Order: sequence, then C-alpha cells, then structure tokens
Amino acid sequence: MDYVAALLPPVVMAVAFTCLIVTMIKSQGGQNKSKEDAAVDEAFARAEAAGQEPKAFRA
Repeated sequence: MDYVAALLPPVVMAVAFTCLIVTMIKSQGGQNKSKEDAAVDEAFARAEAAGQEPKAFRA
C-alpha cells in the first residue's frame, strides 16, 4: 500500500498539469483573440502617442 501513497501525488500533479495545458491551448484564438489583439494594439497606440518606443521586459 505504500507504493500507492508514493505514486498518488505525482499522478495528481501530472493530471492537473495536463488539464492546465489543455485549457491554455483551448483558450488561444477564438472569441478571445480579437479582445487580446485589441488590447495589444491599444497599448502600442498609447506608447506611440506618448512618443515612446515599446520596450521589451528585461529581467
């Protein structure tokens, strides 16, 4: 019975990770794509109006 207790957490995490990835892939495009594109376009327009170049994030 110890082997079940040892394998349960990794199996649960693998299933949760798979569900997360599937959800992320399914949410790409579709109805949300136009909203996301509009938000990015608006951010670029605001940066251009302020006379700034859009900068990439640097860690």
